Amino acid sequence: MLLAIPLLIIPFALYNLAMTGLFGNGGVAVLDSEVMAVNMLSGTTWTMAFGDLLILIALVLLFVEILKATRPGSRALLDHMLSMVLFVVFLVEFLLVQGAATQIFFILMTICFIDVIAGFAVSIRTASRDLSIGL
Repeated sequence: MLLAIPLLIIPFALYNLAMTGLFGNGGVAVLDSEVMAVNMLSGTTWTMAFGDLLILIALVLLFVEILKATRPGSRALLDHMLSMVLFVVFLVEFLLVQGAATQIFFILMTICFIDVIAGFAVSIRTASRDLSIGL
């Protein structure tokens, strides 16, 4: 049952914790705070903000979610349904909460939408392949 929980809830929770001001800087402003800076060979400094880190985490978790979608069984169906619920929560929060109307939250919501679509597509493709072997 625990494996059916969508992993993209982690960046969602981190964003909401940042939005409430738990990470400091008074809410959404923490998304612009620098997490890491690397001096490049070209002489410039490459920086990563907290919001960029959230997107990176979400992309890695999207990869894991797509791998989870390839497993057959009723647990995969529950995972897809919970991913759809998470996307609806993302969408409602994006439309109704002032602090969620940012580019970072929109990209996180889009990643969640890709998870929903890819999960259903992979499951349908896998199911049709299993069906064709039985014929």
